[in-house]
Amino acid sequence: MSMEQEPVLNEHNKAEFPPAHTAEHLLNQTMVRMFGCERSKNAHIERKKSKINYQLDECPTEAQIQEIQKKMDQLIAEDLPVTYEYVTREQIPADVKLDKLPQDASETLRLVRIGDYDVCPCIGTHVSTTREIGTFRITSTSYNEGSFRIVFRVQEA
Repeated sequence: MSMEQEPVLNEHNKAEFPPAHTAEHLLNQTMVRMFGCERSKNAHIERKKSKINYQLDECPTEAQIQEIQKKMDQLIAEDLPVTYEYVTREQIPADVKLDKLPQDASETLRLVRIGDYDVCPCIGTHVSTTREIGTFRITSTSYNEGSFRIVFRVQEA
């Protein structure tokens, strides 16, 4: 395949707000690293307000929530590059999970890398560096029967 020719991927069914969608990637990896949980399988990422849920055994403390906010601020300030790599399923790195892929996902997948911090398959739209996310603010959190919800907003840079 020539470098100019992009592989055909599945059609994407929604237009995302790139700063918030990129922040979702960072938040997922932050939660995995801090709490040992899985990436969220239930997120509603929008321009005005986004909601994302994680399965946790207990509700994070206020100090832990402040640490999530602090880590997100740090990652955005680091101005990490957002890059893409096209791979076949056989070329997927061992630490990349495919459990969120739709059943009809193409054989060729696009991995989205955010610096050395996160990598996952995704066909969505993203900013080119984390600084373009702007400000990330956790506006509220809640915990109900093992589900921890973070509501957040991003304000473009």
